[in-house]
Amino acid sequence: MAIAKRKPAEPVRIDLKKEDTVKVITGRDKGKEGRVLAVDRETGKVLVEHVSMIKRHTRPNPGKQIKGGIAERESPINASNVLIVCPGCHKAVRIAHHIDNIAGGKTRRTRVCRKCGQTLDKK
Repeated sequence: MAIAKRKPAEPVRIDLKKEDTVKVITGRDKGKEGRVLAVDRETGKVLVEHVSMIKRHTRPNPGKQIKGGIAERESPINASNVLIVCPGCHKAVRIAHHIDNIAGGKTRRTRVCRKCGQTLDKK
């Protein structure tokens, strides 16, 4: 009997970036805020600081200077379970995009807060 192979999921468009402050809106860590440590666009997951902590049992490896024991670390959560926190209104908001015209006839797309209109990009 042949086993059917799964097609890999299409990459999800995620508007979050590393170092963004986000708030968890659902799940066991609902209400927590943290910094985005990593974004995986292939699986649609984000790694948020101090959110979704798991215990990892590690074996000691003296060759790599790894001490054994039980270590706590973050596990990825779905990007749909978090909202970005606006630096202007300090609320969890959805992201809108504004297209700005810059010199030379070029355009730049910036992320903005849907509530107060402040830009969410650091530049």
